[in-house]
Amino acid sequence: METLQELYKKVIVPEMVKKMGYKNVMAVPKIKKVVVNVGFGKLVAAKSKTERDKIAQEFADDLSLIIGQKPVFTTAKTSISSFKTRAGMVIGAKTTLRGKKMYDFVSRLINIALPRTSDFKGIDKKTIDKSGNLTIGIKEHIVFPEVSPESVKRMFPFEVTIVSSAKNQEEAIELFKLYGFPIK
Repeated sequence: METLQELYKKVIVPEMVKKMGYKNVMAVPKIKKVVVNVGFGKLVAAKSKTERDKIAQEFADDLSLIIGQKPVFTTAKTSISSFKTRAGMVIGAKTTLRGKKMYDFVSRLINIALPRTSDFKGIDKKTIDKSGNLTIGIKEHIVFPEVSPESVKRMFPFEVTIVSSAKNQEEAIELFKLYGFPIK
């Protein structure tokens, strides 16, 4: 099975040049980076510091299994009393993937995780913004095979944003379809 990098060079570039009429192969859009973000502010809001740290570490461990690198914790910028958050409180984790790890993650997302998602009927075209970035919400992190469902104490949703160099939505839709994303 060829990797996504080989697929890009052998199939996607010639197909995009033919369909979109690029004069140079360097003008063909590609995936720049993947940003994975999880927020757990609601779960840790009313907990003590030790419980918050324990939950944050559980989420970070599961996320690092899925992603292949350690996530960075994000903190609240301001205190919001109605959400029970204080400035500086850890409320999420994120990571940015580039290069080989990015292509490996996208391949696992397309071929393994999305088909395992319950009631999945395809990605809506509206999830691709005008800048050509695709944002997908994964409801359960256990759709990735790296995470053992028996060892999970809490399931959590997370967001995957795939940033492309496409200049508009039409280019991005075509690019993601050629990569193999199940776009409706």
